[in-house]
Amino acid sequence: MSSFFAFLKRMRFINRWSLMRNTETENIQEHSLEVAMIAHNLGALRNEYFGGSVDMNKVAVIAMFHEVSEIFTGDMPTPIKYFDPKLRSLYGEIETLAQEKMLTTLPERLQSVYRSLIVDAEQSEEWPLVKAADTLSAYMKCVNELKAGNDEFREAHDTILAKLQGLHMPEVDMFIEEYIPALSKSLDELNYYDM
Repeated sequence: MSSFFAFLKRMRFINRWSLMRNTETENIQEHSLEVAMIAHNLGALRNEYFGGSVDMNKVAVIAMFHEVSEIFTGDMPTPIKYFDPKLRSLYGEIETLAQEKMLTTLPERLQSVYRSLIVDAEQSEEWPLVKAADTLSAYMKCVNELKAGNDEFREAHDTILAKLQGLHMPEVDMFIEEYIPALSKSLDELNYYDM
């Protein structure tokens, strides 16, 4: 018996942004899907506009699994995770143990297939796009919260935008320019936005 999918189903119980007042909750399952879609698009932008040759599907699949360790650890808020280098290092060790544990929930012959997606993902050439997509997802959350009148996300918005600009990744800059303005539109406005 393999518990892999039983554990994955629990992702929907783990909420993000736990230290912030939220107008809309977000769990790590829906976050992972959003990051996968963003990462895939970043790969497409890189390939089509900036001469890249990234495997967009691999980027998306790595992104799909990028939070699975949090099934065991919960979502550690960023201000706590990066509060002190020693704490970040210890949490990194805990994340690795959780990733290894998740790998063992698969049938033995599949563990080598998933190792590069779950345990060794950060060493892959696709990881910078996944990390950028994760940051873009956080930025989009901030934009939506501010749009809803939740000023608690103002500082996070500004900090995350500066982080994205500091990446110096043309596909990230293009993503922000191309997609972020539409987030401020209503559904009726979106229906006429691209016409």
